[in-house]
Amino acid sequence: MAKFLFDDDVAAGLTPELAVDAARQAVVDAYEGRLQAPPRLIAELGDGELVFTAGGYPGGTRGVRIYQTELLGSDQAVLVWDGQGRLAGCIVGVELGIRRTGALGAVGADALGRPDAELVAVIGSGRQAGAQLWALTSVRAAKEVRVYSPTEAHRGAFAGRARRELGLEAVAVASALEAVAGADIIVLATRSPRPVIETAWVQEGAHVNTVGPKTVSAHETPDDLAARAAAVASDSPAQAATYEEPFFTDREPKHLGGILCGDLAGRTSDSDITLYASTGLAGSEVVTAAALLNRLRAGRRAPSASPFGQATSGRWPLERERRA
Repeated sequence: MAKFLFDDDVAAGLTPELAVDAARQAVVDAYEGRLQAPPRLIAELGDGELVFTAGGYPGGTRGVRIYQTELLGSDQAVLVWDGQGRLAGCIVGVELGIRRTGALGAVGADALGRPDAELVAVIGSGRQAGAQLWALTSVRAAKEVRVYSPTEAHRGAFAGRARRELGLEAVAVASALEAVAGADIIVLATRSPRPVIETAWVQEGAHVNTVGPKTVSAHETPDDLAARAAAVASDSPAQAATYEEPFFTDREPKHLGGILCGDLAGRTSDSDITLYASTGLAGSEVVTAAALLNRLRAGRRAPSASPFGQATSGRWPLERERRA
């Protein structure tokens, strides 16, 4: 019988490790041609539109995600079918998609960041920023997290939750420069149409994840940072090429799956600056949903406490707000 899950179920059952493993599998399988993930389909509906992203394996798990674009806080639905065509489950809400994006970011940081990276800067204090940090805990042991966003109360609350729920030494700082200076991993997760950091602030050897706007007319990442980076990668360069506007950099991003497989060069030295630009690989949410459904069907639940803090850590970053 098909399972129906909601945001609370995702927050309780999807661990960072499970999400990152699913994201890594999706990226590699997409690169090697096993995961079929065609471009998004858009249905115009007068005053709005429905967007469909699909993905799956020939003869195996397949699924679709459906969401609206006009109502940023609206629920999404992810439906998964098994190889026999039976509906395995439906996940409703926003939590799966946000955590999937965070997990893709962690895969990027793991593939391109230095193994000894321990100082993390987060620019942004919304749910996307939270999901990036949540997933990152499964691939790097951060000794310090510096958080900056323009609103003092927001960055303070974010740092407080990271301390309580992820067990991280997180502090709110007064400027983006203070956050980024000396950081090994930098997460940009904002809605800003203008760069939120300066390239000169980024030290040699740092890795940068950009999650927010990434087009020529609106980008949170300086374009000269992409030019300076030794490697620029994306979870789906093909999707980046289909944006209505060109990507914010003239450099064609490498496929993250190719770097993971060793076919493409990523970081080549400890002094390299690297950049991962998230596009949200179509089909990765289906792989993540299937992994969660399989775990729950097998009766394996998330542990009541995680290595990163208290029993409530699995709920991060569950708080309803407008989708980034």
